[in-house]
Amino acid sequence: MWKFFQLLVVAGLFFNGPAHANPNAPDAKALINEEFIKKTRVWLANPIVALSIKAQNDKRGSLKQADIDKLDKQWRDERKKDDKPLISATLTAPLSVYLLRVQAQNLGLYTEIFVMDTNGLNVGQSAITSDYWQGDEAKFQKTFKVSSNAVFIDEPEWDAERKIWRAQLNLTLADQKTSKAIGSATVEVNLTELQRRSAPLY
Repeated sequence: MWKFFQLLVVAGLFFNGPAHANPNAPDAKALINEEFIKKTRVWLANPIVALSIKAQNDKRGSLKQADIDKLDKQWRDERKKDDKPLISATLTAPLSVYLLRVQAQNLGLYTEIFVMDTNGLNVGQSAITSDYWQGDEAKFQKTFKVSSNAVFIDEPEWDAERKIWRAQLNLTLADQKTSKAIGSATVEVNLTELQRRSAPLY
């Protein structure tokens, strides 16, 4: 019986084992270190970021949940349609153009970047997100809701399509003069690429 069990284990490894397994996840917090976060804050300090967030905060104010849900539903519905007024307006905004340029200039280091207002709604983004409201997610709850300088690094996730590990660096964004939180940002990092760049040169 024991030998039969051993044969089943071996067979399982052969058909479902290492050849089909994901590579080990890199240490996201070791790779996304203080130096990396500091460099990220430098390009997030571009005036277009704060100006865009403040403009949307002034325009919308503090929205009721029903209004937030309506905007989020509109976004998700537009993803399935040819006519995309809300998505188009967001993707063509100066902030989105800036974030897309940052992503492109870093040659595969970032897989996605988006910035949110005080309601947790997108202000600018480098690609179309699945939804418009992030306020109920950890990326917003553990940054904007915590402090004006909060940082939250999410757990690594395996991207089977691109064959890379990725993790989200989330930061509260604050007014440079008053230090008051005005929104937050999510920078999705290609950990596989970051690990390659961090490897020592011999």
